[in-house]
Amino acid sequence: MPADLRMVAATATAPLAWGTTYVVTTELLPADSPLWSGVLRALPAGLLAVAMGRRLPRGRWWWRAGVLGTLNIGAFFALLFVSAYRLPGGVAATLGATGPLVTAGYALLLLGEPPTRWRLAWGGVGVLGVALMVLGPDAGLDAVGVLSGLAGVVAMSAGVVLTRRWGRPVAAVPFAGWQLTAGGLFLVPVAVLVERAPPALDASAAAGFVVALAAVVAGQVAPGRARPRRAGLARPVPRRGAGVMPAGGGTGSC
Repeated sequence: MPADLRMVAATATAPLAWGTTYVVTTELLPADSPLWSGVLRALPAGLLAVAMGRRLPRGRWWWRAGVLGTLNIGAFFALLFVSAYRLPGGVAATLGATGPLVTAGYALLLLGEPPTRWRLAWGGVGVLGVALMVLGPDAGLDAVGVLSGLAGVVAMSAGVVLTRRWGRPVAAVPFAGWQLTAGGLFLVPVAVLVERAPPALDASAAAGFVVALAAVVAGQVAPGRARPRRAGLARPVPRRGAGVMPAGGGTGSC
């Protein structure tokens, strides 16, 4: 396989893995436990990645890992699962597709990179394309779900740009482990306060968390040095390919 195709395949692994979230959440995971779902998806994967990477943060990277973990994992997971529980998959996918545009705005504010017309145009086309692919005529809107979906995009886009600004001090596996562990630990007290005890897990829910854990590991430590911002537009593919949308998403008219 040519090097460029290998890079594209590796880059697409992360959004394709994340794209399983909505199907797994609506079909397998316990209902009404978005915070504990985030904890159980992030913390085990983080501890596993830290053990595999055998590196801990040093100096200022303790607080930086905490900030990135909160934005990329803790806040994002909580908001992602709230959105997944309350919105049809197609609506949630369309909200997620705004990520490249939000990232471009953060890049202007934090990195001084003005967005090019091509970047803005492709970002807009991406949102339209995802909407045409996964939105059906019966797609419903829930205010809390919509706000959660948009807030999740804002949080993770900030984390992406801060990662570019600060760089990555270690290899991908330990770096992902730091963030997943920090994000999971951030969510634990929030989950205890809001949802009390963790949900009971039956065989279906346990299988769902295994799939979710595998998706996190694949998405966070996928090989490849480059991850284009538009790669996130691949997230709806697993939902569409899975029959998609038992939870009210559909395929668009195009």
